[in-house]
Amino acid sequence: MRIGTRFLPFADAATTELPLGRLLRLSLFQVSTGISIVLLNGTLNRVMIVELGVSTLLVSLMVSIPLVFAPFRVLIGFKSDNHRSVLGWRRVPYIWMGTLIQFGGFAILPFALLVLSGTGEYPAVYGQFGAALAFLLIGAGMHTAQTAGLALATDLAPEDARPRVVAFLYVMLLFGMAGSALIFSELLRNFDEIRLIQVIQGVAVTQLLLNIAALWKQEARNPALTSAARERPEFQHSWARFRNAGGSVRVLVAVALGTSAFSMQDILLEPYGAEILRLTVGQTTALTAFFALGTLAGFGLAARTLGRNADPYRIAGFGAVAGVFAFAAVIFAAPFGSVLLFRIGTALIGFGGGLFAAGTLTAAMALARDGESGLALGTWGAVQATAAGGGIALGGGIRDAVASLASSGALGRALTDPSTGYSVVYHIEIALLFATLVAIGPLVRSSRASFPQPSTKFGLAEFPG
Repeated sequence: MRIGTRFLPFADAATTELPLGRLLRLSLFQVSTGISIVLLNGTLNRVMIVELGVSTLLVSLMVSIPLVFAPFRVLIGFKSDNHRSVLGWRRVPYIWMGTLIQFGGFAILPFALLVLSGTGEYPAVYGQFGAALAFLLIGAGMHTAQTAGLALATDLAPEDARPRVVAFLYVMLLFGMAGSALIFSELLRNFDEIRLIQVIQGVAVTQLLLNIAALWKQEARNPALTSAARERPEFQHSWARFRNAGGSVRVLVAVALGTSAFSMQDILLEPYGAEILRLTVGQTTALTAFFALGTLAGFGLAARTLGRNADPYRIAGFGAVAGVFAFAAVIFAAPFGSVLLFRIGTALIGFGGGLFAAGTLTAAMALARDGESGLALGTWGAVQATAAGGGIALGGGIRDAVASLASSGALGRALTDPSTGYSVVYHIEIALLFATLVAIGPLVRSSRASFPQPSTKFGLAEFPG
């Protein structure tokens, strides 16, 4: 008690309206989201590519499907704000339906993956359709439940405590990612198909129970607020006002380039560790924990520096520079055969990505006009999610194409190594980071004049899930 809240993380997030016990229970939906992200982007991409023998391009397309749904988060939030219901709930229906949709995707997924591998009685194309449907359902449900959950947390917390509350929720997301990565690495230490089915089914039941516990008796019923007679704004009008308020295309270009640069490796890091460095399923799954810890460190540093009115574009630029060194470390891990260097590079990728996301998000906050901060952040999220999905799909396709050329000898004897396809993608990511620095450079010089710092200090709270 004598230490004070300054040295106790999020000890001041609890309030009379939202006590700590209730806040911890509410945060379980973020833990559920973190578990799902690790399973999709971490464990399954390596399993499908290495153990099940699925092409990297197809896997990258599958994993990018949930991210393609992410741009609709702004519409989901808008709809939940103005939801019509005789029961008086705005957020609960979206959390519940998102949870059920996500559960349905996990129910289909394990068996679709086994058919997808081509080892069963049915053609692999059936598994492709089944896996695509499963990933789509999981992505749609995850984004719906998380968007409504964050909105519910904002509703429950008093205005002065909202940044700390949502910051706590985002840290719980990273906690769920890091914790589940370690658990999956242990469960899949000795891989077999039955164990994979058990893990995916366990995740389905776990996310269902966590989300039910999170929303239980959280939102008070308010029939007047959800009445059909209540006048509601149209999304098109709000969007038109935001576009007329102006904004910087260069900011969005920088977000797209930087996000693509940090996302192309999402589908490749674990297969790279398995194929080139001979890591086991458990060891590659543990990489997600390194990545999550690096991301958390990046956001922590960004929150500290931006809270002192640092230039957000400069912070984003530092993140891009850190990414250059991170990908260089991953590239050199292959010729040196160094697992340690690979893990350091993975953590630095998360660190640089955290700095970049925090800086560009703060800049997007400064673009908001006339109270349209939701649309400003929604636009930022739409560009980021689209670039992330495209980067993942592009990374897998480039790796497959280059690896095929290298194995056939079309690139020469010096480039027949299995790491060539991965290395080309990592070099492209470094080039994109340099292009990101070119886009951000003029903004660093003009940001003080063109984009004044937002009145609210940046914290993890402003990051939309």
